[in-house]
Amino acid sequence: MPAPRAPVGQAGRVARVNAQHPETPARPPVPPTRSAGRLVVLVSGTGSNLAALLAVHDDPAFGGRVVGVVSDRPGIAALEIAREAGVPTAVVALRDFDDRQAWDAALTETVAVFSPDLVVLAGFMKLVGSSFLGRFGGRIVNTHPALLPAFPGAHGVRDALAYGVKVSGCSVIVVDEGIDAGPILAQEAVAVLDDDDEATLHERIKVVERALLVDVVGRIAREGLVVEGRSAHIGA
Repeated sequence: MPAPRAPVGQAGRVARVNAQHPETPARPPVPPTRSAGRLVVLVSGTGSNLAALLAVHDDPAFGGRVVGVVSDRPGIAALEIAREAGVPTAVVALRDFDDRQAWDAALTETVAVFSPDLVVLAGFMKLVGSSFLGRFGGRIVNTHPALLPAFPGAHGVRDALAYGVKVSGCSVIVVDEGIDAGPILAQEAVAVLDDDDEATLHERIKVVERALLVDVVGRIAREGLVVEGRSAHIGA
């Protein structure tokens, strides 16, 4: 049976539900190897990574399916991409809440509506907090346009160019409480050209990033994910 649709633009309603039903205490994933057939994708912008996942999720060989898309901003292209694909969407905007803790609790409850096995941050430009990590920790993945641990943060491409690197790239990580600090699952290098600026380098990295994310998420869906401290790997 499909998960119920979380209403778009009713974050305040979600917050009131939270107040009536306190969050269940977090428990570690059991068993430590998780399959990830149900995917929830968090977005903030154009949705290019989301589109890449949607392009393959109808293929049974991929092993996973996007069952919900949640944004921190209304009116973005990623939401339209999801709706055109027939995927339920929800918006939980930070501005609708008194503080970040309340927003994080509402985001947690909204994502939980879809009963995800894996949460994919695909261009999601907010840090998730303790409530979200308590519920989904160990099964959240994110991409970053640099070869971590070098150049974390919102301007990884710009910072890499400013430093003068000859090789940059992208990383897929398991999300923890740090800023792009979680265990690394996969990386791929992208050469920096002499005439690159931030836009041209970032565009080439995005092409590689989309393919890497699809590969990693599909492998997790088929084989499971194990996270043990700083170590994370796909399969038992």
